[in-house]
Amino acid sequence: MQNETQTHPPHTGSQPVATVTRPFDRIAVIGGGAWGTALATVAARAGRETRLWMRDEALATIVAETHRNPRYLGDIPLPHSIRPTTDLALALKGAEAVLLVTPSLTVREMAGRVGALADPGIPIFVCAKGIEADTGLLMSALVEEVAPGRPIGTVTGPTFAKETAAGHPTAVTVACTTQPDVAPADRAAVRMALSLTTGSFRPYVSDDMAGVEVGGAVKNVIAIACGILAGAGFGDNSRAAIITRGLDEMKELAVHLGGRRETVTGLGGLGDLILTCSSRQSRNFSYGFQRGQGIPDAAVFEGKPVVVEGRHNAITVTDLARKLGLNMPICEMVRAITAEGQPIAIAFANYWAAPISAEPRAMNLQMDHPAVDAVTRHFEDKFQ
Repeated sequence: MQNETQTHPPHTGSQPVATVTRPFDRIAVIGGGAWGTALATVAARAGRETRLWMRDEALATIVAETHRNPRYLGDIPLPHSIRPTTDLALALKGAEAVLLVTPSLTVREMAGRVGALADPGIPIFVCAKGIEADTGLLMSALVEEVAPGRPIGTVTGPTFAKETAAGHPTAVTVACTTQPDVAPADRAAVRMALSLTTGSFRPYVSDDMAGVEVGGAVKNVIAIACGILAGAGFGDNSRAAIITRGLDEMKELAVHLGGRRETVTGLGGLGDLILTCSSRQSRNFSYGFQRGQGIPDAAVFEGKPVVVEGRHNAITVTDLARKLGLNMPICEMVRAITAEGQPIAIAFANYWAAPISAEPRAMNLQMDHPAVDAVTRHFEDKFQ
């Protein structure tokens, strides 16, 4: 296994980011769902020794014997070098880095278990997207609380697990908390980026955890709104409007939490937002699409218990925004529909009939909407 990877200056531009750095040779992927399986596939293809921790003993046995995960990515052959296990201690033994790929609601529990078993100081890259209820913590802050004393990062961006595992060209952002005492080329985000780079998987590096994490949480909520409009038969104009104004909400929250607007317009923000808001491969978009078709909440996905992170995120994002005194009307609209039972027609009419304002906030302009009744009739006709 190659111990060092040489990076080269880009063909255009003049500032190489790094000279020589060493990837992580042994990676533990915690979580055998679609995205965990996809990331394990990427790591193995990149030449990393990869262990995949899974909850289900029977499924882990099938993956070990058939090199496929029939529950999530059944038609994609997995690298034979992936070593599935249900023994968390075994999965973490000797690991140089951890990819924590479990749902946001289980991150506190799993991060605590990982922190107790993993070697001291090894980085944990939490790949769940969201904000914890009650505490209002981003996932990185949550992990830092229960597994302190180590770099905390994330791998995020416009990705569908199936396409990633199938080898479609994919770009992501690998971000990590700042390590001021470590040389730039040896920081955890750089090393993880090199550890996952393959012929089709291209990471970019960031130090803006707040920016990428806010992007990952908010985009799920905006995708539900886009899905509702699409399911009701509205077209590209409507989706473009919601994506653009949703991006504005994303920027505001990120900046208030110490993130950068530049990050939110990158892969972990705008890139992920566009993807999630434009395809029924997205569970959040698909959930919204079915609701827009008039399917009751309990009957979505044929009543199956599908995890739709945006439903949870709609509550946690707006709780945090309210605490910070921020106005996030699209996220509030989705919360009203999914958590508070407000009829879709009323929720969208309330949003669309809000006072007219300027995009540059410096104009400080606001006027009453002149056609509130027409807006109400328009959405009531569509969602009856």
